[in-house]
Amino acid sequence: MARKRVAVLISGRGSNLQALIDAARAPDYPAEIVRVIANVPEAGGLARAADAGIAVETIDHRKFPNRPAFEAVLDAAIRASGAELVCLAGFMRLLTASFVEAWRDRLINIHPSLLPAFPGLDTHGRALAAGVRFAGCTVHFVRAEMDSGPIIVQAAVPVLPGDDEQRLAARVLAAEHRAYPLALALVASGRTRVSGGTVSVDGHTTADSLLINPAA
Repeated sequence: MARKRVAVLISGRGSNLQALIDAARAPDYPAEIVRVIANVPEAGGLARAADAGIAVETIDHRKFPNRPAFEAVLDAAIRASGAELVCLAGFMRLLTASFVEAWRDRLINIHPSLLPAFPGLDTHGRALAAGVRFAGCTVHFVRAEMDSGPIIVQAAVPVLPGDDEQRLAARVLAAEHRAYPLALALVASGRTRVSGGTVSVDGHTTADSLLINPAA
């Protein structure tokens, strides 16, 4: 089976991008990253991609009068790369409903909480304030509503005594680096099926098989 061609959109340092790059180095991984696009010229992830020999592009959203104008150029760049799937990896721009629908069930995001809990920003502070016993991350297909869409994979980590936002964030980020490559592999291999608001995965008969639950 041919590997699925993937474009990754970033705004920052690209640590989840690096996890995907590392996973895609395996000859049996079902996806290859063919383009990395940043909306911030200074995004550190651009160097990670260039070091890995991946074509990079910057499309500065500040140079466009509105979101549709920006997204028209973004969409054209993705399609020109031949990408079949798009991964958001710390891409800090809300996408319009028309863009999301154009890439429906081919557009994937990772969020640093166990959705539907704590969508949006400041997830770790809000989790600590709520006194939850577990935090984590979610990889999901994107829908027009922020941080919503059918869930592909989740990773749960314990909230430990004495945790502050930085310690919890570091633990969650380590889980993200495992969850995102797994989710992309499931989608790229054609094993995911979206029905209504949920995802089923061929060969996975229990929810536990789609949950990463590291001890710490």
